[in-house]
Amino acid sequence: MSGTSALVLFSGGQDSTVCLAWALARYDQVSTVGFDYGQRHSIELTCRQNVLKAFRESSLNTDGLGEDALLDLSVLGQISETSLTREAEITMSEQGLPSTFVPGRNLIFLTLASAVAYRRAATVMVGGMCETDFSGYPDCRRNTLDAQEQAISLGLDREMVIETPLMHKTKADTFAMAKGLGGDELVEIVVEHTHTCYLGDRSKRHDWGYGCGTCPACDLRANGWDDWQAAGCPTDPAG
Repeated sequence: MSGTSALVLFSGGQDSTVCLAWALARYDQVSTVGFDYGQRHSIELTCRQNVLKAFRESSLNTDGLGEDALLDLSVLGQISETSLTREAEITMSEQGLPSTFVPGRNLIFLTLASAVAYRRAATVMVGGMCETDFSGYPDCRRNTLDAQEQAISLGLDREMVIETPLMHKTKADTFAMAKGLGGDELVEIVVEHTHTCYLGDRSKRHDWGYGCGTCPACDLRANGWDDWQAAGCPTDPAG
């Protein structure tokens, strides 16, 4: 989409890193935004800078990579009694949602990201939300994002598109996308620099990356890696 500017919601995790590579392959100008929302650990805030540094130092095409912003959303942590914002055990609620669900998080992220996108003259926002490999979060569903897209476009009086290239991908598919978009170099960036573990553990190095190896996020990533390896490490550049 020549001439189009995109803003990637970038956490420094596997999904948003692949989304960043996906956006750089499609848009002339790509910038990033992250959120400090009172996470129980600050590891991912460090990792997101490490990932951006690794991108810029790599042989990947980053000519269109622009500025990064980190927004202070600590108020979200103050009103969220969840396992992502408190030192609490990861459990399932009676409604079938994991205690890692932060109510309204993606809705708030997208609303504030749209203000950044508006200022940067970007008409596309890219997020790593996914319905295939997810934890049941209702704000990751495509119909939720369609409604948000319409509300934001109306509220800004400007058409804004929310792209979700991983919406129907498994974690194995996401590894395949990484290889297709940037070869082994991008896969290495994902493994070495991104962070997914809910507990913020980077003391243990696995084939798939760093993490405790036992939380739901680590299980999902490890299983995706194993499935991708078992399939012969296919590539999927288109996403």
